[in-house]
Amino acid sequence: MSERVIAPRNRGFLFLDSHPSGCARLVGDMWDAVPATVPSLGAVAPVALVIGSSAGHGLAATVAGLAHTGVRGIGVCFEKGPDRRTGTAGWYRTAATAELAAKHDRDFVFLNGDAFSDGMKDTVADLVTERFGGKIDYLIYSVAAPRRTDPDTGRKYASVLKPIGEAYRTKSLSFDDNGTAEVAIVETAAADGDDIEQTVAVMGGADWRRWIDHLTGRGLLADGFTTAALSYIGSPLTAGLYRQGTIGAAKADLEQTARDLDELLAEECGGRAVTSVNGAAVTQSSTAIPGIALYAGLLRGVLGDRMVPPIGQLTALWDQLTGAAALDLDDEGRVRLDTWELAPDVQAEVAERWQAATTTDIAGLADLDWFREQVHQLYGFAVPGIDYTAPIETDIPWPHPTTP
Repeated sequence: MSERVIAPRNRGFLFLDSHPSGCARLVGDMWDAVPATVPSLGAVAPVALVIGSSAGHGLAATVAGLAHTGVRGIGVCFEKGPDRRTGTAGWYRTAATAELAAKHDRDFVFLNGDAFSDGMKDTVADLVTERFGGKIDYLIYSVAAPRRTDPDTGRKYASVLKPIGEAYRTKSLSFDDNGTAEVAIVETAAADGDDIEQTVAVMGGADWRRWIDHLTGRGLLADGFTTAALSYIGSPLTAGLYRQGTIGAAKADLEQTARDLDELLAEECGGRAVTSVNGAAVTQSSTAIPGIALYAGLLRGVLGDRMVPPIGQLTALWDQLTGAAALDLDDEGRVRLDTWELAPDVQAEVAERWQAATTTDIAGLADLDWFREQVHQLYGFAVPGIDYTAPIETDIPWPHPTTP
């Protein structure tokens, strides 16, 4: 037993500890937000693999798949367990998701390790063979990582967040130790050397393709197998550093990979591959991008509760992938779940507020309370109904699969 009181301690948007009860409550709230939760389908339920299942849109894909579509299958993520500090928030979110899955009679196994490695791919393939009837129906790919080792060459790649061509200056939102918001101009140096190649190698489509090749080689793709990689385009206000920068080059590679895989899967098993362009959300990845915090706060200021949270977006994606709703693709073959964000009137209002945003005026333009709460909740803090003065058990084990 290792009970203790956990208070939020942070450096900017990065928190040093996570709160198990807060993380669990948030996962429960996501499950409850899913409409028309299906009953258990048992051994006839479709088999899904979610790569990047513990955070952001990948977590939403996992919860929506379990609660709304009734899938069984496997989630893969890379989290750190409790030791000198608490476990990561993703560790506790995964434990809570597994508990809910078991409560609702979903046979879902969570694996913790390097999704880029062939060892993890072999472990997943063995599990599909031994536990899930040897066929997989859906694969959701949602990986945001700082580095990757190529299994063939052993070369290590590191992704960078840089503009292409020249340095980029943008407005950025931060908070001081007292929680006071500040709007400042920050500059990011341009990509040089092999920055673009390195970022594409980590965040592009290479590993997604490798997963498909690996599963195909083992004969594990069901007829009509469908795979979706989660992506983002975002606003022109953030494009200089995001969509037109090194990450954007990686996203373009991901989308080309989808087109290539779509042709391959159509021939292989009558299947398909798409990218899903999701809408804005406050995630552990997005808060690291200069300008995104300001943009998200302003977007919320414009839309309020009309913002569609990740669980709503991914519920809609599952409906399209399963045929419960028509597959709605743009001219480049991408599922678009971001139309609410990129509506011209919304973007015009956000742009007007962006131009007006200063430290003096930001409180009247952006929903700062919402943004601060969202950042805290990434780590299980600021969750209604949680007593943060009470000691809480932090030594929560990784969920081990039970006999199906």
